[in-house]
Amino acid sequence: MNKKLTAALSGGAVLALALTGCSSDAGNPELDAWAKKICDTAPAQNAKIAAADAAITKAAKDSPPKELQQIDAKAFQDLSDGFKARATLLKDAGAPPGEKEGAKQQQDAIAKLTAVSVKYAELKKQTDELNTKDQGEFATGLRKVGEEMRDLVSQRKTALDALKNLEASGGTKDALLKQQGCKQVAAPGSGAGAGG
Repeated sequence: MNKKLTAALSGGAVLALALTGCSSDAGNPELDAWAKKICDTAPAQNAKIAAADAAITKAAKDSPPKELQQIDAKAFQDLSDGFKARATLLKDAGAPPGEKEGAKQQQDAIAKLTAVSVKYAELKKQTDELNTKDQGEFATGLRKVGEEMRDLVSQRKTALDALKNLEASGGTKDALLKQQGCKQVAAPGSGAGAGG
């Protein structure tokens, strides 16, 4: 049963920095200030999301029901909080200045990150309600949570795609890469970035 959770999670890796494509913006102070807002907090948020993903994977491999329930519930709450924080950060930062589609892309990313946050909050509630005293009921409930996690993998990908669109448009990519926080998370092998 726990392997199903691990399999579902494996497809939902931490959102990676979506800095693809090329741009040669000479510099836009307003866009640079926007990028600093995004990049200053991205590493901490990404670390929280990555730690929650890792906790779910580890618990699914070797935890008794009660412990699995507690670890997963906390991880789902952390994931919900992490994605909500990303959405709030984008909302507070505003649209990237000078980007033609920036406002539309920002709103799309906020909506998709918020939807992922809400779904993780629902999974946390379902996990809290699992009956750990009845092995059969627990297995059935865990299977349902695992199925919903698999569905959530595509929702996370959709959120990543929205961030890619926002972060790779116009001069946004270059502005983000100038920031120390985004340079750190964009390093090869880091596995996480501003999109996290």
